Amino acid sequence: MARFEHIRNFSIIAHIDHGKSTLADRILEVTHTVEEREMREQVLDRMDLERERGITIKAQAVRIYYTASDGRDYQFNLIDTPGHVDFSYEVSRSLAACEGAILVVDATQGVEAQTLANALLALENDLEIIPVLNKIDLPGAEPEKRAEEIVSLIGCSREDILYISAKTGEGVPAVLEAIAKRVPPPQGDPDGPPRALIFDSMYDQYRGVVAFVRVKDGSFRKDDPILALATRLRSEIEEVGIFSPDMLKTDVLHAGEVGYIIPGIKEVSDLHVGDTLTNPRQPASGPLAGYREATPMVFCGLFPIDGENYPDLKDALEKLRLNDASLHFEPETSKALGFGFRCGFLGLLHMEIVRERLEREFGLELLATTPNVRYEVELLNGEVLSISNPVEFPDVGLIKEVREPYIAATVLVPAEYVGPVMELCNDKRGRFRHMEYLTSDRVRLDYDLPLAEIVLDFFDLLKTRSRGYASLDYEMKDFEPGDLVRLDIRIAGDIVDALSLIVHADRAYGVGRGLAERLRKQIPRQMFEVAIQAAVGSRIIARESVAPLRKDVIAKCYGGDISRKRKLLEKQKAGKKRMKMVGTVEIPQEAFLAVLDLGESKDGRR
Repeated sequence: MARFEHIRNFSIIAHIDHGKSTLADRILEVTHTVEEREMREQVLDRMDLERERGITIKAQAVRIYYTASDGRDYQFNLIDTPGHVDFSYEVSRSLAACEGAILVVDATQGVEAQTLANALLALENDLEIIPVLNKIDLPGAEPEKRAEEIVSLIGCSREDILYISAKTGEGVPAVLEAIAKRVPPPQGDPDGPPRALIFDSMYDQYRGVVAFVRVKDGSFRKDDPILALATRLRSEIEEVGIFSPDMLKTDVLHAGEVGYIIPGIKEVSDLHVGDTLTNPRQPASGPLAGYREATPMVFCGLFPIDGENYPDLKDALEKLRLNDASLHFEPETSKALGFGFRCGFLGLLHMEIVRERLEREFGLELLATTPNVRYEVELLNGEVLSISNPVEFPDVGLIKEVREPYIAATVLVPAEYVGPVMELCNDKRGRFRHMEYLTSDRVRLDYDLPLAEIVLDFFDLLKTRSRGYASLDYEMKDFEPGDLVRLDIRIAGDIVDALSLIVHADRAYGVGRGLAERLRKQIPRQMFEVAIQAAVGSRIIARESVAPLRKDVIAKCYGGDISRKRKLLEKQKAGKKRMKMVGTVEIPQEAFLAVLDLGESKDGRR
């Protein structure tokens, strides 16, 4: 057993694309944890999606053995974390299992919005922070200037900052030495009642649920009985092991160590991330501090294109939720799209990743409705409703007040782009709070913004206005009253529930007209005219028409009396009128795909 003073549990945190995964690669290479022939880029990024996008989505753990310059042997447990704002929940879970954190900052870009957020998370968890300036080998690196930013951010001295190039390996041995010297050993009772915190989990189709744990007290062995304190579930341990970086079976997991436990549970819903595992023969007196429940911020409906795949979609979502505790879903029925699920996500990137994982890993073809946020609607009778689906929005005559979620947004941007970025925030109904020059050419802007305005295209527009240099971090603030209405799309007089939206009253006309125009191009022509209307309540605010197909009924008339032609045309007109009364318009899937596709939005307001 590794003694406590030789164990170091640490995380790597940084803004997206500042070099976390590359540094993790170099650490594995320098310590020979991964054989040279098996070495590849992004070793800890296991998903194809992570490798394609060049981002970390899931936190990954790995055990490393290291001999320091003083000859002492150490056991390092590294947890690599994501950098995108949507996955900060993953970061908070990883930090709860650590005593230290390596804060990586790009020497060319400096402190960014997520650097700020992750540093604060680490400080809240009382972690020892090791500041590291990466990419010092690049021509645009400004190490002295960026070091000043780090000093002002976390209050360290300049001597504490390490200068490295994760790509070439320069300075990486100094990082390993700093981990051994600066990160404190774990605290706990090795002989006390066993307690382990579940910081992540996954589903294996052959072995069931696999829990990723940090053992705080006692030890866990194969065949030990096990008890989950939150769900009161009892089982027996089938296997314990470590990550090296692949799963490696061991005899025992001791206090202070990070590894995995396979509890022989087949039901996905029986084990929760953040729960505490113990031994019912020697139970712990209470659970470890878990995690705050992840609050979904963005909602959309997911429907299988083939209705027969509904049970498969349900099964896939349940398995995915085990590995992603921040995913929420509940059954939903749509007249237009059939049976599906209303899903809640932490952000738009999270939604894209989940949808792509469902399609790739489970072979499903899915249709997603337009993303929206959760609203609070206070009725005249005093009742307050929580609305995450536009279809549930009550009649205007019953509403006293509608409240929408606001976020406290922090934007870090070069001084030359402050004007365009402030203009964008104002266009999105933002309220200016504060502006601060971090350095002579780097500005921090604080805004209060409606969440609904940023979930679709705000990131893209922010990058466009700042030529890719601005970065955004945000956290939920509160609900505030707003002039919001439900926008319905009617086709041939019938409301299509899947296309309903909640929008600000000032934007309703523009959004409604845009939707109607795009539907007109997608709905096939019928034998009668099809009216496409955008409506707020009973008021029609925009209309488009799909022209009818016309059979040439007078083709057989070779001249003669005009009354004969008129009679045939009047007969056709009456037939079309009857057809319109009894005919229904089948909306093809292509029409939904075109209208609901986020990339199609031209005005940036959908």
